[in-house]
Amino acid sequence: MRAARYYGKTDVRIEEIDEPTVTPGTVKIAPAFNGICGSDLHLYHDGPMAPGPTDSEPHPISGETLPVVFGHEFSGVVEEVGEGVTGIAVGDHVAVEPLMVCGVCHACKAGKYNLCEKMGFIGISGLGGGLSEHIVVEARWVHQVGAMPLDQAALIEPLAVSLHAVRHAGADSAKGEFAVVGGAGPIGLLTAAVLRAYGLKTIVSEVSPERRAKAKDTGVADIVVDPSAENLADVVREATGGAMAAFAFDAAGVSVVLDQLFASLGADGRLEVIALHQKPYELNVTGQLTMQDRVLGSAIGYANAHPEAIRLVNEGLVDLAPFITSKITVDNIVKDGYEKLLNDRSEVKILVSMS
Repeated sequence: MRAARYYGKTDVRIEEIDEPTVTPGTVKIAPAFNGICGSDLHLYHDGPMAPGPTDSEPHPISGETLPVVFGHEFSGVVEEVGEGVTGIAVGDHVAVEPLMVCGVCHACKAGKYNLCEKMGFIGISGLGGGLSEHIVVEARWVHQVGAMPLDQAALIEPLAVSLHAVRHAGADSAKGEFAVVGGAGPIGLLTAAVLRAYGLKTIVSEVSPERRAKAKDTGVADIVVDPSAENLADVVREATGGAMAAFAFDAAGVSVVLDQLFASLGADGRLEVIALHQKPYELNVTGQLTMQDRVLGSAIGYANAHPEAIRLVNEGLVDLAPFITSKITVDNIVKDGYEKLLNDRSEVKILVSMS
């Protein structure tokens, strides 16, 4: 079968590899669409990084070294069901929760498997990936999506990331409150969409005019701010009558955005960091937290979030269609995928198909 395999920095190859076989407790899927994630871009442009393996050090769960099949945001159609699997049938449309966990560490036993000591991702750390004609995964990671279109189902994984962050912050039970989202890339936009689904008022801050337009046109933002031309804190102060935001979400990963979010957050507010920061951030614990009685949190990945993400879409509370900005074939993934996302800010989610 054909698959896109990651060998290292700027090295992704379309190759023929062996087709996987079903074993007890697993499900065989024909991937339909695969979204290109920010993690994929970092791996392609910058080279191998955790939780992926290298060409000499295997991942502790998959046991694989490079190359690995790429792609972890994907949907597909069930082709075969292994012995002992119930509730999933051939022909089902599904989204895959692309995790690999040990199942025995404290976090796994507590149900917080996104914090597994050995955690990895299918499509990054091994065990196949969505950029292939067939993949076999454990049944626990397969989620039926019902009548949801398969292109939208490929966005369930990043939606689950945003949902987990909103839940982790406690914003899912804060209807009517104001929340500020810093950054309108895919995760920032989806975070705003989840916040709107739970009834919060959203203010999205983004320097890119194309992404500000997307936040406005999709309706996920009540207010859109250009922080290069406006003072975000002043906009929030006016919108909230001086109370400031109850929640702030960092989806940018830039220190200056954290500064702006702290300035926009009210006393007793919560700032949740979703983005990965490449550089250290100098935190004034007394001034930014203690004297304001605030909470600083952070969210990584997801745990037990996919069913709720699917519900939000199927009940019409989140519309994923506007965030799909291009569809390409795997043969053009470098030029029309990795390179385009690096240079074209109008792109939100590019979907890749094997056909």
